[in-house]
Amino acid sequence: MLIFSPKQTPTPTIVFDSYWRFAAARQEIFFKKFSQPAGPWTNDSILLKHKFTNAYRASDRVSQYLIKNVIYKGNQNFEEIFFRTILYKIFNKIDTWELILAEFGEIHSQNFNFRRYAKLLTEAMQAGETVYSGAYIMASGKSTFGYQRKFENHLCLIRMMLDERLPQRILEAQSLEKIFELLKSYPTIGNFLAFQYAIDLNYGPHLTFGEMDFVVPGPGAKDGIRKCFSDYGDYNETDIIKYVTERQELEFERLGIEFKNLWGRPLQLIDCQNLFCEIDKYARVKHPEISGLSDRKRIKQIYTPQNEAITYWYPPKWGINDKIKL
Repeated sequence: MLIFSPKQTPTPTIVFDSYWRFAAARQEIFFKKFSQPAGPWTNDSILLKHKFTNAYRASDRVSQYLIKNVIYKGNQNFEEIFFRTILYKIFNKIDTWELILAEFGEIHSQNFNFRRYAKLLTEAMQAGETVYSGAYIMASGKSTFGYQRKFENHLCLIRMMLDERLPQRILEAQSLEKIFELLKSYPTIGNFLAFQYAIDLNYGPHLTFGEMDFVVPGPGAKDGIRKCFSDYGDYNETDIIKYVTERQELEFERLGIEFKNLWGRPLQLIDCQNLFCEIDKYARVKHPEISGLSDRKRIKQIYTPQNEAITYWYPPKWGINDKIKL
């Protein structure tokens, strides 16, 4: 006779309630920016002062630019989409992409030339430009490729990926997890970046994996999870992200929150993973008595309004673009 005991669920802290309130408040700001361009968008002093990503990853400015101007603009052969996506995401900076685009015109993998790209980026840095986003830090790759400048090693990384037919192997992958594993096998790419790049490539028309299929918690998300739960029970951090994502409607209902989702699309695993990263930052001010893994105390990024409005457009396979009314 087999006796199955139910898994012990995680024990939430007060920060877990703030997680859902933050998600709803950040999404409310997303919509209010269109109906009330001049503000105010919130009465939350923390959200007014500091910069936080959107509740939905695909709504962020850098992701929107990727989807509209990198993935779906240009040759739609998968190798070309792969090349453009990885080139854009390695720097993760719109200005760097536009610098490359202005210099070389339409960007193709066939005319990718290490020397020309390296010369352009060297000149940009000598002129005082920052070619990388500060959103996350990539390993330099010097121990593998041998160059002093980080971007030269990363250009070598792209060349290696193309030479080893990584786009074709990704196209043959049977799961989002397999794509993650393929990306992770390359120098300078750890768990966090491999998962982020897998999600980025999956925005395109060739890959059709759901965003509820697979998730990897990043360092910031692990901090947020530690603040939201005093005990993990029988769950690990990946299990907790799945558990929370599946319970989103119940949690919003429990707290009496009317969450305005993305035109019918609920929060996905990647979104809830990101929200754990954001609640880690938010809780440094809201709940300073609750410690995470890193025990950071301040939120570094201050909110600065962007002058350029975004026309929102999402991967067509999501079926929400014809529902967008702002």
